[in-house]
Amino acid sequence: MLILPAIDLYDKKAVRLYKGDYNEMTVYSNNPIEIAKKFQECGATFIHMVDLEGAKNGTTPNIDEVRKVVDYTDLKVEIGGGIRNEETVQKYIDIGVDRVILGTAAVTDDEFLCKMVEKYKDAIAVGVDLKDGYVAIKGWTEKSALTADEFFKHLSDIGVKTVICTDISKDGAMQGTNRELYKELSEKYTMDIVASGGVSSIDDIKALKDMNLYGAILGKAYYIGAVDLKEAVEVAK
Repeated sequence: MLILPAIDLYDKKAVRLYKGDYNEMTVYSNNPIEIAKKFQECGATFIHMVDLEGAKNGTTPNIDEVRKVVDYTDLKVEIGGGIRNEETVQKYIDIGVDRVILGTAAVTDDEFLCKMVEKYKDAIAVGVDLKDGYVAIKGWTEKSALTADEFFKHLSDIGVKTVICTDISKDGAMQGTNRELYKELSEKYTMDIVASGGVSSIDDIKALKDMNLYGAILGKAYYIGAVDLKEAVEVAK
């Protein structure tokens, strides 16, 4: 299983939100590239990045920070946050990003989703954010009418390879990850599923690895020192 340490970007800084709330933001660093270099030193091979400003307004205000990680580390990069048109997808592909994550647009614009998957194939991942069993959109501010199962089945049918699934209620709360959810998804679907939100301990990582998940995102637990990244990478192997 891959461990994907995370950098959430806002105003060119590395930050974390509590349960997706922009009013509850902690700034961890003014220098995201330094954090990325530390990730690499700890043995990580893939980094998960989110442009939180982009998620709100559909632009790419932090693309330079993403470019630095691509250019100055050996990490593979996936990026999400407000990617709603092909121009933005292409912009990220052009700077060397390995995977572009579609979130809100994957839910609200199926034609766009299908076109991107057909054209860019495995370079397109879908972020599925769940709130009370339904798919949430627009930076977690709205709940759609789609159930998790309906959406996962559709993604599988159209050939999506990688899904980053977040249980919003667990994100940043340091209460453990939703193991039942990921177990169910890993048994039902053949897509590469990345667990996101609530990974709080090495035990969480062991449990997710035992489910044969493709990956797990490590966010707040790394920043507050609850999980040692080097150990997490070893345990996940």
